[in-house]
Amino acid sequence: MPAIRLETKRVEKPWGRHDLWPGFADVPEGGQPVGEVWFQAPQDDGETDPELLVKYLFTSQKLSVQVHPDDAGARAKGYPRGKSEAWQILSAEPHATIGIGMLKPMTRDELRAAALDGSIEDDIDWKTVKPGEFWYSPADTVHAIGPGLVVIEIQQNVDLTYRLYDYGSDRELHLDDAVAVADPVPYVAPFQPRELADGRRLLAAGDKFVVERWTKPATGTLAATRARPLWLVPLGGEAQAGGESVAPGGVWLVDEAVPFALEEGADLLIAYPGAAAIDMLVS
Repeated sequence: MPAIRLETKRVEKPWGRHDLWPGFADVPEGGQPVGEVWFQAPQDDGETDPELLVKYLFTSQKLSVQVHPDDAGARAKGYPRGKSEAWQILSAEPHATIGIGMLKPMTRDELRAAALDGSIEDDIDWKTVKPGEFWYSPADTVHAIGPGLVVIEIQQNVDLTYRLYDYGSDRELHLDDAVAVADPVPYVAPFQPRELADGRRLLAAGDKFVVERWTKPATGTLAATRARPLWLVPLGGEAQAGGESVAPGGVWLVDEAVPFALEEGADLLIAYPGAAAIDMLVS
């Protein structure tokens, strides 16, 4: 297929917002707040789900303190994969935070006790974030996202979250599963972003997916394949991929070689499965 614009799914959340982001219609008066917009590939019978999922998040309250299992932990529960994820911060109100990792190492028994008495909210490391920052959260990392943020989330494609704590709400918690997979230690970034020789910026190269940011004009052929498709997530300006105009507010999936052009002033995230960066653009 050529570059295909993915279908959107708006997800109502109690912590969501009524005012969203340019390219997304705001919630009508009286409507329930929208917390997420998912970008999903159309599925034919017999096809497996893509390895990655891209979302926009819109927060007005703190999300629950939670953790996701790795591949082994997820498959033990019957899921296809675990969930590592990454966040590109688009907008942040003053003093907006994400919680990622713990202030000090904890035992699993201490983590359970803190979740039960609510002190976990003070044990997690709340970091002030700004627009333009990028964070990678490996599976098993205890984390939460604070209010006042618009975030692009790139994640392994599985709907599997274990809640440790939800600020006294009546939503279900998953203490046994969460404590079993959590690694309750201070966060250490698993990868340091770096500039590549051709002007690409490598944001993350974990063991599950790679994220790059392109901000310089470029032309050629995207070297996508069904085994290693590319997700195109435009932040600004315009690009052309396989005859499709790629602009903010959408996400495109490319799984075959297509002509590509990134225009002057454009800003584009590209994500793909795997553990190392590849040369995706050929002359």
